[in-house]
Amino acid sequence: MKPVYSLLIAVLAILAGWLVMVATPSEALLGTFTQALLYALFALGVGFLLKQNGLVSFGHALYFGGAGYVMGIILTLGWMPAEWAILAVVMFVGVVSFAVGLVIVRVPGIAFGMLTLAIGQMFFLLATRARGMTGGSDGMGVPWPNTLFGVPQSVLYKPETLFMVTWVALILVTLTLHLLLKTRFGAITEAIRDNEERARFIGIRTTIPRALVYAISAVVSAIAGLLSNFNSGFAAPESLHWSVSAITLLMVIVGGYLTLIGPIVGAIVYFLVSDILGDYATYSLAIFGVALIAVIVFAPHGITGALVHGLRRKHRNKTLPTLQTHTGRETA
Repeated sequence: MKPVYSLLIAVLAILAGWLVMVATPSEALLGTFTQALLYALFALGVGFLLKQNGLVSFGHALYFGGAGYVMGIILTLGWMPAEWAILAVVMFVGVVSFAVGLVIVRVPGIAFGMLTLAIGQMFFLLATRARGMTGGSDGMGVPWPNTLFGVPQSVLYKPETLFMVTWVALILVTLTLHLLLKTRFGAITEAIRDNEERARFIGIRTTIPRALVYAISAVVSAIAGLLSNFNSGFAAPESLHWSVSAITLLMVIVGGYLTLIGPIVGAIVYFLVSDILGDYATYSLAIFGVALIAVIVFAPHGITGALVHGLRRKHRNKTLPTLQTHTGRETA
């Protein structure tokens, strides 16, 4: 797909989000949609790592929740304006995660997942015990300014504004990742994912591209964490817990990780199912677990993977040339 078409689709998607915002009958439902979009952005980061590196992370909650804590510390100490602090937090996460990635992407398979789990839990324990800095198990409030980028809080905290800001951020991040994967970087990382030994044989240095993928996925998770923190105005240690990463990973698997929109679909389906269940919300994880088993058995590549496979199969059946046999009969 040409970049101009991708830009056009992104504009149409933003307009579609505006229509959803206008058509949503209640602020409570709009708040649920916003929460779903926040986790869709988080799932996009986790899914990007799985798609391009073939690695499963149980520790990306570190970047999701950690971004809110770093933002809270910067604003509490008054080191810089909030606008610059947002950029500083994103850059800080990118640099730190790249350095971490240079070490841990060398570890294959399940060992990588366990290593990310250990790192994430280490910072979770640090956040719960460093009461002087993080508020301990009670968490910490984030003193966002009364005006951000020239827009007053009275406007920014409206459910409609929060929804559109989150929706536009999700579309822009997805578009950026899509365009990035169309470059040589996307081809190189896919080659490394499919056969790292062969990639090394033809002269590709594999560690740096894999670490870059890890860093990009961490930055996307951090953006989701900053938006979530602004939405709530609070940084809680629970946002660093491994269970947050696990639930997000379930969203990725259900939605499918072969496409960028798969994790987004999985997150939206998860929140819609949780909202529809209503009184049975206590058992939502059990029900979602059954759905996960069904997806793994009947659609190993998730909802979007099954849809893409079905569309390709239908397209092949339509375009398969008709051959004439020597008897004059037509065979497909």
